[in-house]
Amino acid sequence: MDMVHIIDGLMGIIVLGGGWFLGTQSREIKRIDILLNKTREDYAKRDDVTVAINRLEEKIDRILERMK
Repeated sequence: MDMVHIIDGLMGIIVLGGGWFLGTQSREIKRIDILLNKTREDYAKRDDVTVAINRLEEKIDRILERMK
């Protein structure tokens, strides 16, 4: 077997491995992007939490006023 055939085979294996690696990375990036978008949808914004806590404090204050 010529040395050219061996080199061509090795180059083919390297290109195949690189293609597999890039494909795997692409799928992983898509998966992480989907998870990130879900997290953005579910994440409670600071203003939302502040408003909810303020409403809760007002309700507690009203209950305490009734108890006096």
